[in-house]
Amino acid sequence: MAASGRGGDRAASPAPPAAAAEGAARPMEVAGAAAAPADASRRARIGVYFATWWALNVIFNIYNKKVLNAFPYPWLTSLLSLAAGSAIMLASWATRIAEPPQADLDFWKALSPVAIAHTIGHVAATVSMAKVAVSFTHIIKSGEPAFSVLVSRFFLGEHFPAPVYFSLLPIIGGCALAAVTELNFNMVGFMGAMISNLAFVFRNIFSKKGMKGKSVSGMNYYACLSMMSLVILFPFAIAMEGPKVWAAGWQKAVVDIGPHFVWWVAAQSVFYHLYNQVSYMSLDEISPLTFSVGNTMKRISVIVASIIIFQNPVQPVNALGAAIAIFGTFIYSQVIQHVYPEFITAR
Repeated sequence: MAASGRGGDRAASPAPPAAAAEGAARPMEVAGAAAAPADASRRARIGVYFATWWALNVIFNIYNKKVLNAFPYPWLTSLLSLAAGSAIMLASWATRIAEPPQADLDFWKALSPVAIAHTIGHVAATVSMAKVAVSFTHIIKSGEPAFSVLVSRFFLGEHFPAPVYFSLLPIIGGCALAAVTELNFNMVGFMGAMISNLAFVFRNIFSKKGMKGKSVSGMNYYACLSMMSLVILFPFAIAMEGPKVWAAGWQKAVVDIGPHFVWWVAAQSVFYHLYNQVSYMSLDEISPLTFSVGNTMKRISVIVASIIIFQNPVQPVNALGAAIAIFGTFIYSQVIQHVYPEFITAR
């Protein structure tokens, strides 16, 4: 009995503090060990998304400029980009490579203003690329954060802390410096990039306001957006350029460039859809701030690659303006994150 009592006392006595702490730490160690591979896998996946996004975007911009140099009809070029994306996604849904979206009439109604803004932004950017160097278009498009803040302030009545406004100064100043020192400045090209910035800001606002609670997102959301934009753009492309102009221009391009001109058109159309698809898919994996920083780095990649491939002359002061503008977008993203995070989170 005594022995039994001693055994019972030992079983009931509390573990020493060190042993208890060690026992409590073990589940945390196991959880940490399990989380580490998952975290590493997620980082690797994000890295693949970014590398793919940047590579596809660079390839698209190079082929897009090649096409526009030989076939200066941005309305048809824009139309073909949207048509290629629509065809790819319809084929993906038909073969069940991707699950088709459950989109009702309310979804399409909410999507319509987003698609209108997307169409305007897409065409305006293509018009800009047809008139000026790829690098210049992207320098001006790096000013989109300034449009985002100003539109939100004056159209939506949002108020921002002073540091947010100050962070826009290098963006605006850098874009202005790059514009006034651009050797091959063209007003149509400049205005195209500016209109594209404004349209894409409104696209984001309409998307934020109208698409809350909608079940379609990511890849399928962009597919639906492309299809509606294609329908919107088609009659305007016919009116602005038309089949006769396209036929004559196409024949001249094939004579001047050769049969591989057709490959250029196909490549720019397919890669336009792919880079946008990957960017929308990446939004499901990363924060808006990370996406913003990635977008800044993407522009740097496109600008550098286009200057190397097309050998555009760049003055030192022009390069300085570009660097200030692009660095300004990075500063802006950091300020927004730390001073007014709800603004970027909402987007």
